[in-house]
Amino acid sequence: MDSNTDYIWNNEKVKEECGVFGIFDNDGHDVARLTYYGLFSLQHRGQESCGIAVNNNMAFSYHKDMGLVNEVFKDKEIDELKGSIAVGHVRYSTTGSSERQNAQPLVSKYIKGTLAIAHNGNIVNTIEIKDELEKNGAIFQTSADSEVIAFLIAKERVKCGSVEESIKRAMAQIVGAYSLIVMSAKKLIGVRDPLGFRPLCIGKLDNSYILASESCALDSVGATFIRDVEPGEIVVIEKDGIRSIKDNCTGNSRMCIFEFIYFARPDSVIEGESVYETRKRAGKILAIENPADADIVIGVPDSGIDAAIGYAEESGIPYEIGFTKNRYIGRTFIQPEQNQRETGIKIKLNALKSSVNGKRVIMVDDSIVRGTTCGRIVKALKEAGATEVHVRISSPPFRWPCYFGTDIPSSNQLTAYNHSIEEIRQITGADSLGYLSTNGLKHILKNENFGYCDACFSGIYPVNTGKC
Repeated sequence: MDSNTDYIWNNEKVKEECGVFGIFDNDGHDVARLTYYGLFSLQHRGQESCGIAVNNNMAFSYHKDMGLVNEVFKDKEIDELKGSIAVGHVRYSTTGSSERQNAQPLVSKYIKGTLAIAHNGNIVNTIEIKDELEKNGAIFQTSADSEVIAFLIAKERVKCGSVEESIKRAMAQIVGAYSLIVMSAKKLIGVRDPLGFRPLCIGKLDNSYILASESCALDSVGATFIRDVEPGEIVVIEKDGIRSIKDNCTGNSRMCIFEFIYFARPDSVIEGESVYETRKRAGKILAIENPADADIVIGVPDSGIDAAIGYAEESGIPYEIGFTKNRYIGRTFIQPEQNQRETGIKIKLNALKSSVNGKRVIMVDDSIVRGTTCGRIVKALKEAGATEVHVRISSPPFRWPCYFGTDIPSSNQLTAYNHSIEEIRQITGADSLGYLSTNGLKHILKNENFGYCDACFSGIYPVNTGKC
């Protein structure tokens, strides 16, 4: 067992994908600093590594490393990145190990110039493509699937007249999830896979254009949201403005539903849906489907709070703050012994005794992966004086792995695959346990015709993964 407290805590949580940000400047902005701010607002999507690449009259420079945005970038690093186009990335590894060489953006020189690529998602046929390329002499420097995408784009660019055409040709060869930002000598290009698994939006700041994983990143730099990039769309930004290529657009969205349940920041708007309101709606449906006699409703920070507010509003049971969260524990907070690991959990998340003592508590969280941390939290609430703890989960049970860029593990590691709800209740020590139903999940979005991927709950995958 890894003794890092963040491992113990976050191993019970699904990891937050990656985040991408890019800007094409027409106004003399400090593009590196704006990208820094954009990445800072997307930090929730990846905390392992980050990087920024800039283009200064076709001369590329970049800085990237392991760590959080404010750890990797100080004023010195930002000031050295001068240019008029920039692309940035925050990473959580789903394909490729967690090490510096896999940090993005990936900057590649080839016969036609230089490309910088930032990728959010996961390519399911990476191994097949990589094997074929290596048989033809390709050499890869990283273990990330993003480098395979970069190689395909560069390979196709040699045979066609533009970067966007080479991207379109590469799209025909890859299967899976990819929201990309590609920076070439004179263009900034945004791309979403034909099913739109991962979000990507367009913003405008003065006369400059921005691409970002979430609208909260646009807000952070004072940009105006224009629209979401459509599934399958290639958006090309250059000096003369912005244009779109929709040859791969099918109108058939399968965005990851967990973007709304957990991944995205609550202040973001994705596909016209307020993430905060979506989570509140999930909590309200959860209250209808899984009522409980209790004195207060609390949410597990941070992801369970919005759904807990919705549960409280629908049930009429008062919402209270049930936990205090220490946000200043470093990423290397080591606990070598089991009793110290237990203490580490309490340091990071502590029950608020004045709220829960002597109360029947409904505890709302977004998911249960393995069940171990949920059990520790239930235990902490009871030690703080809660007389009953009723656990409510604002998503259906995880039973299937994800192959599209979400770190949901294999089924044998998912407690809901191996145990009934009653068995999970016993494992966690909860007095009752209720999940949002798959039918209830259909109603958390205002647009009930919106297509989404829920394979981690249903086992029905929208593309052939070759693994199921």
